[in-house]
Amino acid sequence: MTTPPAVVPADHSGEFERERVPDRALKGPTAFWGMYAGEHTAGTEFMLGPLFIAWGATANSIIFGLLIGNLLAVLTWRFLTARIATAQRLTLYYKMEKIAGGKLVVLYNLANGLLFCFLAGAMVTVSATAVGPFFPSMTMPTFDTMLPTGPGWIAACVIIGAAMTLVALKGYGFVAKVGHWAAPWMFLVFVACAFVTLGRLESFDLMALLTPPPGTVTKISFWGVVFFAWFCNAAMHLGMADLSVLRFAKKASSGWASAAGMFLGHYVAWICAALLLVYWVRFHGVDPTVGKDPGTMVNDAVGWAGLICIIIAGWTTANPTIYRAGLAFQGMVPGMTRSTGTLIAGALCIGAGIFPAFAMNLLSFVGLYGTVLAPIGAIIVVDFYFAERCGIPTDPAERAGAGFNVAVLLAWLIPVAVAMYCYKYQGVFASFLPLPCALACALLYIVFSKAFGPKPATA
Repeated sequence: MTTPPAVVPADHSGEFERERVPDRALKGPTAFWGMYAGEHTAGTEFMLGPLFIAWGATANSIIFGLLIGNLLAVLTWRFLTARIATAQRLTLYYKMEKIAGGKLVVLYNLANGLLFCFLAGAMVTVSATAVGPFFPSMTMPTFDTMLPTGPGWIAACVIIGAAMTLVALKGYGFVAKVGHWAAPWMFLVFVACAFVTLGRLESFDLMALLTPPPGTVTKISFWGVVFFAWFCNAAMHLGMADLSVLRFAKKASSGWASAAGMFLGHYVAWICAALLLVYWVRFHGVDPTVGKDPGTMVNDAVGWAGLICIIIAGWTTANPTIYRAGLAFQGMVPGMTRSTGTLIAGALCIGAGIFPAFAMNLLSFVGLYGTVLAPIGAIIVVDFYFAERCGIPTDPAERAGAGFNVAVLLAWLIPVAVAMYCYKYQGVFASFLPLPCALACALLYIVFSKAFGPKPATA
């Protein structure tokens, strides 16, 4: 295994939060393949795989729908996110300040940081289930658990969340190393769980095993699975949050590294985890709509190695997520250090992790947070690719010295408001919303920028 490049020291924090990443700090592809594999071969995969079973997804949806959706996600990372990241080498938050203005970007950073904290909190929840087998008296959450299950559960979440925050405090270079070291053996644990489970089920026919029993209510369609796989990380790729990490890449081709996470984690690992619940449904009579906590299922399959995997897998996903959230909070307050922002993010992450509601509703939550954050990425795409062609300035707030770009605010909030209405009152599946929301935001941004957006002072 190749060791990723050492962190290159720089002035101040070494994270270049408000400047282009200099050439001396750029990293080769190994830093990104390891990080993406580690981040997306995560503790929550032990939750998401079983949730497909709970929602009655068909075998074709799981096997082929996930394949298509994950391919679309990789292409988005490679040809949108990585292209912009390596051309401009700025964090998402500093880039948005140039477009939206310092005052408006505070609102966006708050939404971004909070949603990332809730996502990282779900990692804490899943990792904490690994403690259950060591303390049989501790009540573990199931799919219908919304509140903390007791003092022991709270203590486990606090300790695990604190460890995740300490890693994120070390900066992107250390975050990438942790993912690089952890990813290979975590993936092997997922595969081991699958082989043990297939042996117990006495079949290797995935189509038959993943086919829901007759009478199962299907809550997610084939295209629902495709769009979930594509947009469960919409905030990172379409929403451009990964500008903050891919800005360190030497070439845009490092965007292909996302394939390590999508196909090892969001494809193989999801299917492996789904098989765990299939076994518990068939041999232990577990209600698939209620489920079984990941710690118990994995411990039953592969023992202590699986429990360690759940904890570390939660870390490798939460670490870069807390890192991103810390940058968002730092962007809100002039003079705040990245360490302070990361500590705030870590505290909020721990608070969210104590409540299992976020992890148990991941199929809907990740679609909603992508719906809120992806439109901002569409504005960056317009700024990078289409602004000059459409006759609007790039980085308009910076050029005009404006603190508040109302064109950005309206272009962002109008589609999000419509999308939330569709989700709440029309029952539209959350993962169908990020793409139309982003497209609408891009078009509205062009229209509003022409009508009343800030213009350069020389114009």
